[in-house]
Amino acid sequence: MPLHVCNGATLMCTFGLAPSTLVVLPINRMLTSSQPAANINDHIPMVNIMPFGMCASLANPATAAATTAALGVLTPTPCIPMTPSPWITGTPTVLLAETPCLDNTHTLMCNWAGVITIAQPGQATEMIP
Repeated sequence: MPLHVCNGATLMCTFGLAPSTLVVLPINRMLTSSQPAANINDHIPMVNIMPFGMCASLANPATAAATTAALGVLTPTPCIPMTPSPWITGTPTVLLAETPCLDNTHTLMCNWAGVITIAQPGQATEMIP
C-alpha cells in the first residue's frame, strides 16, 4: 500500500538538478506522523513546490534563451516550478478537505515538461488503502 505524503517530503523533477521539499501548510487540520498531511491540491509553485536547483529543460524559456546565447550548449537556469494543475491521480478512497489525499505514487506535471515524483513521503508509518 502507498504511504501518505506529508510536509517535508522529498521531491524529484526529471529536469531539476537537485531534490526539493514539499511544503504542506496546516490549513486542513490533519496530521500524519505529526506533520501536516497533503492532498492533491498541494501543488502551488513557491508555496508547496520549492525550486529544484537549476532547470535543464529547453521547454523553459529562460533555459532555452541561455542555451541559445551559449551557441547551443545546454545552459541550465534557476528553477522556478510551473505546476498549475493538481497531482495526478489522487487517492479517491481517502479524502482530506473533500479532496483526494496525496500518496507516494502520484506525479505532478510542470509546464516546462518536467515530471515531479515523490522520492520520500516525509513519513514511513501511515499508509493509504
